[in-house]
Amino acid sequence: MTRRLLCTDLDRTLIPNGPQPLSPEAPDLFAALAARPDVRLAYVTGRHRELVESAILEFGLPSPDFAVADVGSTIYLTGTDPWTPWAEWSEHLAPDWAGLASMDLHDLLSDLGGLQLQEHEKQGRHKLSYYVSLEADHRTLMDEARLRLRRAHLRARLVWSVDTLAGAGLLDVLPARAGKLPAIRFLMDREGFGPRDTLFAGDSGNDLDVLASDIPAVLVANADGDIKTLLAREKGAALHVAGGYLGMNGNYAAGILEGAAHFWPEIDAWLREIIRNKEN
Repeated sequence: MTRRLLCTDLDRTLIPNGPQPLSPEAPDLFAALAARPDVRLAYVTGRHRELVESAILEFGLPSPDFAVADVGSTIYLTGTDPWTPWAEWSEHLAPDWAGLASMDLHDLLSDLGGLQLQEHEKQGRHKLSYYVSLEADHRTLMDEARLRLRRAHLRARLVWSVDTLAGAGLLDVLPARAGKLPAIRFLMDREGFGPRDTLFAGDSGNDLDVLASDIPAVLVANADGDIKTLLAREKGAALHVAGGYLGMNGNYAAGILEGAAHFWPEIDAWLREIIRNKEN
């Protein structure tokens, strides 16, 4: 039996918390897909563990096998209560920051105008997160932050995204080896999944590294227009842009299902059989 790794972002990808409508049949079909014995489910999100768990309860989401949280700076194994951080991943990241934690890096950046530290619960050992006004010159801010971190001999990557509903910029400072894409590759390697067996679904700026990679991926139809424009220029052969499938609109879970059907023909046939049985 082929084993498949289904990775999906949460907010405005699986979770329908954007302004676009949800295809009402999509959540149940997604839950059925996640329940298949050949599918391992990973949530890949900027949320911290408590917010992932609260989303599962609030939206009735399937329980994942893995949770890549904090924009790829933490990986949890979910077979325990509470979930267990994957120590090997944390040890892999630690040298980039010379063993320092996020608040140590904040000391280097705290006087930069335009950066507003996010709430305590949104910080992680290897994730330092700020709000940035959309009116600020975020590129100049990021250049200065990179310069200060390099001078301190710290290897970091900066991830910019926009929360369109809140009208705020989001800046995450991570170890250089962190991020959604490296975390997924780590998961694939340790669990024995190849590219043909892996699928990622996303919608926003902090998903770009995966969406533009060689890992099969689907951009849900409700994604921001700027992201669609950017990926239209950089689109690789491994990206599918959802637009509608089996009478659904391609938004949120419907887009994830469309991606699964696009890359995995067996799943397409299985979903079509479910629809036929419901119609009869």
